[in-house]
Amino acid sequence: MDQWTRVRRTVPVVATLLALTSCTSFGGVGGVQGTPGASGVRDPYFPRLGNGGYDVQHYSLTLDYTPRAGGEDHTGSTARTRPAGRLTGTAEITARATQDLSAFNLDLHGLEVSSATVGGAEAAVSRAGNELTLRPETDLTDGETFTTVVRYSGTPATLIDADDSEEGWLTTVDGAVALGQPSGSMAWFPGNHHPSDKASYDITVTVPEGLKAVSNGELKSERRTPGGRTAFAWHSGEPMASYLATVAIGAYETKTSRTPSGVPVYTAVDPAVATSSAKVLATVPQVMEWGVRKFGPYPFSSTGAIVERGNDSEYALETQTKPVFPGAPDQGLLVHELAHQWFGDSVTPESWRDMWLNEGFATYAEWLWAEDFDHIPADTSFARAFSEQANWAFPPADPPTAADISDKPVYGRGAMVIHKIREAVGDDAFYDIVRGWTAAHRHGNASTDDFTAYVEKKSGKDLTNLWNTWLYGENKPRTAAAAHQPADAAGPQP
Repeated sequence: MDQWTRVRRTVPVVATLLALTSCTSFGGVGGVQGTPGASGVRDPYFPRLGNGGYDVQHYSLTLDYTPRAGGEDHTGSTARTRPAGRLTGTAEITARATQDLSAFNLDLHGLEVSSATVGGAEAAVSRAGNELTLRPETDLTDGETFTTVVRYSGTPATLIDADDSEEGWLTTVDGAVALGQPSGSMAWFPGNHHPSDKASYDITVTVPEGLKAVSNGELKSERRTPGGRTAFAWHSGEPMASYLATVAIGAYETKTSRTPSGVPVYTAVDPAVATSSAKVLATVPQVMEWGVRKFGPYPFSSTGAIVERGNDSEYALETQTKPVFPGAPDQGLLVHELAHQWFGDSVTPESWRDMWLNEGFATYAEWLWAEDFDHIPADTSFARAFSEQANWAFPPADPPTAADISDKPVYGRGAMVIHKIREAVGDDAFYDIVRGWTAAHRHGNASTDDFTAYVEKKSGKDLTNLWNTWLYGENKPRTAAAAHQPADAAGPQP
């Protein structure tokens, strides 16, 4: 995500613990006397987000969306004021039980569930807030792979975050765009919506004639359906956190190309900003090849971008393989979101406390690009960030509340941490560490502790003072040169 475009905050996740998901056991018919899976994964900021007891392997989402008639007349309106259309969906979720299960939860906001099955048999369904609880006919055993099918429909919601910004299902002038960080994906499909549970995806979206539906991964088919509609089928074979899944519906201008090394590029742009976007989007292949040199092999099988007109969404987001931009991006914003494909999308945070690993690296990528192409040394970018007082509101690895996980210190001071590592170990060792880190945790999850331990192991240096000063320190050092002095010697900035 681009912090300079929009400081992201959080959406309140309202959920009531069901009696069904208490520690009381539900013995299935001839079952194993399993217990219900937890209704959250105890994330430090979103304890009810995600669910326990199973690990999703694959989502197959079949969606049909019809925008509300007259949506194009809402000139100057925003997603929260435009009326949304109707969404009909079927979610086929393949998962593996990680305990004996009598019941399990899915995160889903608002939409009405008409039926649910587990292993082909009808399952009992209960709702409480954003928690959808399914009780299979027969208990699931630890290690068992099972398939859940949920059919649902309704008007998908735009969720309003604590900073009065929007996520979830955003209604655009001619369609919609789904943005999921941190919890908005539950507005359009049921799932295990915590970044620690990644899965592959097939997403098929049917829309009225004249519109296109764009999603993550590669377009596998585009076919006409009865009633003058078109179905677009997209496949993402690499693991993806649900907050990085997207669907964008509109009358886009689309282009395909390839990077010099052969990676397919797919861009979808609102016609209103097609001309103003063209120059920067033409650099996608160059940015990708530069990223490979800096960060290691590109972790996905395709890349691209989705560009909305300026009043359709408020911020850019690093949706996997195709970042979404709220209007024509500048070069730094494009670099930031494409760098996220390595940092955040492939190497995904273990919890929302680890957001600085996403945003610090993506911001530092902007500094590296400016160093290589704009003759602005990273030292200069560091000095600018150091002088910005907002970057010192709290330590990047320890935001005080959920409302702060995407605030400025996570970006600017996070990038300062990366620069201090580079200073401490030297350029050759630094790039070895960066490329090794993206390889070691490719398509996985990683925490701040994982990162600091990795850097020290690979560099052979004890960097305790660096972490204490720049990553966890409460006070701004007296000078920007305070790289390696003890944290207690780097007192507050007057």
